[in-house]
Amino acid sequence: MEEELIVQDSEVGHRLDAFLAGRVAGLSRTRIQKLIENGAVRVNGAPCLEKSYRLALDDQVTITAPDPEPYRLTPEPIPLNIVYEDRDLLVINKPRGMVVHPAPGHWRGTLVHALLHHCGDLAGGHLSASDGFIRPGIVHRLDKDTTGLLIVAKNDLAHQNLAAQLKERRLRREYLALVHGRVNPASGRVESPIGRHPVHRKKMAVVPGGKEAVTRYRVLAHLGPFSLVQLNLESGRTHQVRVHMAFIGHPVAGDPVYGRAAAALPPLSRGQALHARRIAFHHPRHGYLMELAAPLPADFREALRWLREQGSRP
Repeated sequence: MEEELIVQDSEVGHRLDAFLAGRVAGLSRTRIQKLIENGAVRVNGAPCLEKSYRLALDDQVTITAPDPEPYRLTPEPIPLNIVYEDRDLLVINKPRGMVVHPAPGHWRGTLVHALLHHCGDLAGGHLSASDGFIRPGIVHRLDKDTTGLLIVAKNDLAHQNLAAQLKERRLRREYLALVHGRVNPASGRVESPIGRHPVHRKKMAVVPGGKEAVTRYRVLAHLGPFSLVQLNLESGRTHQVRVHMAFIGHPVAGDPVYGRAAAALPPLSRGQALHARRIAFHHPRHGYLMELAAPLPADFREALRWLREQGSRP
C-alpha cells in the first residue's frame, strides 16, 4: 500500500506521526511511528525518520506500508437472532457486546463469523488493504454495544443495491436512545459535520471540514434526569448518534466514550442505551418496501422501568 498526501492549511505545524494517524485509515499511531523509523515515510521525496517533524503547507507526504497478510475467516457457531431472511439478505437483531466485523483486537467471535457459519458464504468478503477490516455482506454497521437491526447481503446483487440505497439515503433507520438531561426543544435537527477528533484519534467529533452528518430527533418522554428520544438518521457517519447527542449537551446514557463518567442507571450495567429499532428499505431483487422492527433489549426496558419507578416515588 502506498498513499500520497498533501498538507492542508489546517495541518501546518502538525507532527508527522499525528498527521498520518489522522489521514491514513487503519494504521495506529504506534504502527505509523515504526514505519517512519524504518524509512517507509517520505516528505517531499526524501525519507523522513523524525516522527516529530513539523509539517509545512503543501508538503507532500508519501507512506508505504506492506499489504496485509491474507486472513482466512473461520465460521463460528454463534447464535443469531434473525428477524428476516431470504436468498438475498438477512436482517439481524444484534445483541449488546457483539462486534460486527473482524478488525485488530477482534479477530474472533464477530457477527461475520456467525453469519459465515449460518450462510456458508457472503457477498464481498475480503481483507481491505486500506483499513484492515473484513466486511463480507455488511452493508452498514452498529457499534459493539449498540443493539438492534442490521442488514446483511448474501450476494453481490443485494450488496450493491443496498449500498446504493444507503448512499442515496433511501435506506431509513430509526433509533431509540436514553440521553442525559431534559432535551429542549422537544424535536429538532442536528446538522453538524463529523470527523476524526483532532486530539483523541480513536474518537469522532463535530469538526470543521468533517463529513456532512444530519440527525433528526424527537423526545418521547422525560424520565427524571433523562429523556427517551427517537432518532432518525439522514446520513451514516461513524458514531453519529452518540457524537451528535453529546454535541448538543445530551450524551447517550451509559456511553463510555462520549457520555458522562457518573453511572446513574444501575439496570444498564454496560454499554450505551442506544437501540436500532426500525429499518426500512426496498428489497434489492423485488423492489417492494420492507419495514422491520425490533423490541428493546431487556436491560434497556429495565432501565426505563427503573426510571419510571424512581419518578413515582414521593
